[in-house]
Amino acid sequence: MSAPDFLYSDLLPIGADDTPYRLVTTEGVSTFTTGGRTFLQVEPEALRLLTAEAMHDISHYLRPAHLAQLRRIIDDPESSGNDRFVALDLLKNVNISAGGILPMCQDTGTAIVMGKKSEGVLTGADDAEWISRGVFDAYTKLNLRYSQLAPITMWDEKNTGNNLPAQVELYSAPGDPAHPAYKFLFMAKGGGSANKSFLYQETKAVLNPVRMLEFLDEKIRSLGTAACPPYHLAVVIGGTSAEFALKTAKYASAHYLDNLPTEGSMAAHGFRDLELEEEVFKLTQSFGIGAQFGGKYFCHDVRVIRLPRHGASCPVALAVSCSADRQALAKITAEGVFLEQLEREPAQYLPEQTDEILGGDVVRVDLNRPMSEIRAELSKYPVKTRLALTGPLVVARDIAHAKIKERLDAGEPMPEYLRDMAVYYAGPAKTPEGYASGSFGPTTAGRMDSYVDQFQAAGGSFVMLAKGNRSAQVTRACKEHGGFYLGSIGGPAARLALDCIKSVEVLEYQELGMEAVWKIEVEDFPAFIVVDDKGNDFFAETQKPIALTVRTRS
Repeated sequence: MSAPDFLYSDLLPIGADDTPYRLVTTEGVSTFTTGGRTFLQVEPEALRLLTAEAMHDISHYLRPAHLAQLRRIIDDPESSGNDRFVALDLLKNVNISAGGILPMCQDTGTAIVMGKKSEGVLTGADDAEWISRGVFDAYTKLNLRYSQLAPITMWDEKNTGNNLPAQVELYSAPGDPAHPAYKFLFMAKGGGSANKSFLYQETKAVLNPVRMLEFLDEKIRSLGTAACPPYHLAVVIGGTSAEFALKTAKYASAHYLDNLPTEGSMAAHGFRDLELEEEVFKLTQSFGIGAQFGGKYFCHDVRVIRLPRHGASCPVALAVSCSADRQALAKITAEGVFLEQLEREPAQYLPEQTDEILGGDVVRVDLNRPMSEIRAELSKYPVKTRLALTGPLVVARDIAHAKIKERLDAGEPMPEYLRDMAVYYAGPAKTPEGYASGSFGPTTAGRMDSYVDQFQAAGGSFVMLAKGNRSAQVTRACKEHGGFYLGSIGGPAARLALDCIKSVEVLEYQELGMEAVWKIEVEDFPAFIVVDDKGNDFFAETQKPIALTVRTRS
């Protein structure tokens, strides 16, 4: 038996780079030749500057292709009214964030930087440190939020106060010896979308068209809406390790792997399956979840990557990029420092008329009334009803809920603010000078599910406002105690801050920063009835698998 041939391929041959770039600077970059080879000298300051510029841009601007997809939802006659409402609000939001003051999302994320450094690139420094300096500059100077917690002990944490550490991963990479280059992918990953990365350890039994679509039907539905759809969804099948499958899914959701080959080979590289992508995309359109509150556009698009695998393992990974589709490519070459050109004039994607687009009735709810009257008003309407809220809201999220639970467990009464006002699960970014609020969108409701029954039994949290679907225990509690869960659009934090939030003040736990208990005054704040006092949950129906008609592929 003859020995097998040696075949080599990068596991992810990403193909040609057709990204549009803009020049950031020509400073800090030079070349020299020695021993017949060309070297690229990059000053550490160039890394810092590029990183700060990248984190600014991805906090305020989006790719033109993403904006075109939002406009496509508005123009599609098959879109639901709620699909169009969400898409239009997200377009309005990015037009506000493009002003460079309010970031598009209040969760300004973990800074993630992946770099590929060809052999001829020299910096003479710890690159990760200088990249981290750029992250530090962006988060401390801009109106961004600090979300990183340093573990002090196994159980105690403290906010670092500068959003460090960043996740920096640097690799050596092949390149043209005559043209050395340093290439980057910058990402800002909020907790909502990061929490929707999943790994499933399957077997070969899943590797057939019928079983795979049945599997994906169940798992993709379970993503829910807490990560602010419409999503860029990535599915990775296979992988040389579990962690590589997950990392590939993250890259694919950022469209970093769009130029992979579309067929496999005995070199065992990854490839895109365009046909399965289309099948899965059609599957997501059939769910009825839509762009958060019912409709067709749960996803903008789907990427399916097939990877090689060990015969005893078959990982399947899912990941999403959310409506805050925050990533940008960059490169440093002999010509200078370049950053992907994001859209700075997003107004061109807005429709001329909006009233005809939205249609439907909006129920206006006065939050200044007693809680009993607010609940009686909400009880008149079915789930999926669109609301406009005006009046006071109390803002409380994870740590505040934990502290209030401790008080209830100790026999203390429910705080009056949770008795008298609807509660908004959120945490603001920094407030710019002259503004009533910083970016202030909803956080994921599901993290507060375990508190609802106890809080409602104690006379509070009868009307809750946040993003995403909730568990059955919340539906049961609302039915038993007469409560409601209202869904807020996940994503348009800048628009909510500018147009809807009129004042912000701290009520309690000021030392917790963005996790404090706040009181805000809102005007025409958009929301939808998701769970009512009769035990109805809009998302319950969307979790039921559908009968699949699978076309066998040749």
